[in-house]
Amino acid sequence: MLKQIRAFAQQKSRPSALRLVLAFALGASTALSFAPYSIWIIYPFAMAIALWHSRALDAKASFYYWLSFGFGCFAVGISWVHVSMDTFGGMPLIASVGLMALLALYLALYPALTGLALAWLTKTLCKNGETTFSLWRNLALFPALWTLTEWARGWVMTGFPWLWAGYSQTQGPLKPLASIIGALGLSFVLAMLAGALALCFTKRYKSLLLLLPLSILAVWAAPKVSDIHPTGENVKVALVQGNIPQSMKWEPDALWPTLLKYMDLSREHLDADIIIWPEAAVPAPESMVQDFLDNANKVANLNHTSIITGIISHQNNEFYNSLIVLGNHNQKQQAGPDYEGDGSNQFKKHHLLPIGEFVPFEALLRPIAPFFNLPMSSFARGEYQQPNLSALGHKIAPAICYEIAFPEQLRDSVNQGTDILLTVSNDAWFGSSNGPLQHMEIAQMRAVELGRPLLRATNNGVTAVVDEQGNITASLPQFETGVLSATIPLVTGQTWFAILGQTPLLLLCGLIVLLGLARRFKAQ
Repeated sequence: MLKQIRAFAQQKSRPSALRLVLAFALGASTALSFAPYSIWIIYPFAMAIALWHSRALDAKASFYYWLSFGFGCFAVGISWVHVSMDTFGGMPLIASVGLMALLALYLALYPALTGLALAWLTKTLCKNGETTFSLWRNLALFPALWTLTEWARGWVMTGFPWLWAGYSQTQGPLKPLASIIGALGLSFVLAMLAGALALCFTKRYKSLLLLLPLSILAVWAAPKVSDIHPTGENVKVALVQGNIPQSMKWEPDALWPTLLKYMDLSREHLDADIIIWPEAAVPAPESMVQDFLDNANKVANLNHTSIITGIISHQNNEFYNSLIVLGNHNQKQQAGPDYEGDGSNQFKKHHLLPIGEFVPFEALLRPIAPFFNLPMSSFARGEYQQPNLSALGHKIAPAICYEIAFPEQLRDSVNQGTDILLTVSNDAWFGSSNGPLQHMEIAQMRAVELGRPLLRATNNGVTAVVDEQGNITASLPQFETGVLSATIPLVTGQTWFAILGQTPLLLLCGLIVLLGLARRFKAQ
């Protein structure tokens, strides 16, 4: 009898091809939980089914099972990455898809580590030869491991925190909780709900019956405990979407037509308090366009407005992807100072995009393909923490493009005096793919976490205004030239996440894993 039990356990612990295909399909289905589909409920159900099917696997088999799940998540969810390599990087389609698949495989290692650790920490043989399928495993250990590996994915090798499970809630019912626990905390809650759903497959419904009312109560209470309230002050903004084709953007002959286009689009909106142009709207170093900057600065001063624009700044023999403020800085005045370009009231991008803005091992990679020699792929890194920009006296916490995906970095730049969050981008690299839409939903989550309205100005979309609850209140269609004019009600106060950040969540997850280790060694 004992031999039969062991044989059954060994059979169940093998990662059969069918099981791996199922894991891949479940992972791939999670892409539907993110923009533009936003079918948020798919994620917890896919995770629950995967958790159920992997319950009997040993550590090695569980690693491969969750590797397949993760590969499905990212191979489908970030398939848009290959567009920039294929269309603008000069790579054959097969090469760009191959590199995208390698990136997806690397990212899949993080769910795989969750599966490996979960199986190893709960390896206890029951009478039926299966691993213990318990409340501890499903509602504590699995969420903690999933959260820690997602967090690690957000900083290892500069980080790639795209498709955190919590972002599936940007249009979901759990979104208000982000003001307390952040997007990563939402990943924890989703993993816990998935664990409860998996237990329901064994007809153990008590955990779900308990978690659902608690979740509903928490969602209801989150805005009530928030300190965010309106100031009664409004700011009129104009976000300019130039829709400059990526193929022309860095062409020398296109420089002045581009600059004139942004000025012409802005002229009818000079009554706005703040006019915002997107990332690298001025596609040249400051020194090359000094006359234009002087003129734009005077126009902004004469009209009591500010213009915030992306530009390439050049200081100390280094080039930076930057934002500068033209015109009124601290108050309305027609006779403001000339634009100095001295680095004051300027933001330099800190979290650079690998390959796009800096090339690791560049001596090795740059000769391989044009993709590794994209325009402006040798930027220097700005300071991690920089003062808020000041435009007409309003304090603005900026993030350039990819930086908006890093919640702690933006949180460290926000204080009680911050009025607005600002992110500028040029997602033309990714065409009509899902990438820009996923980028938008990530930005929305920052507004919820930090309790501030957010402005997103882009070259060709998505240009939008987001309120402090993460809702898009106004936007422009993608791939069209236009100006989004809106009046923004300002708020004050701080969310719990703005005060505490991710630290309490990570400490809780670390403690759970330590308890798991203690239980594992005690059982030996």
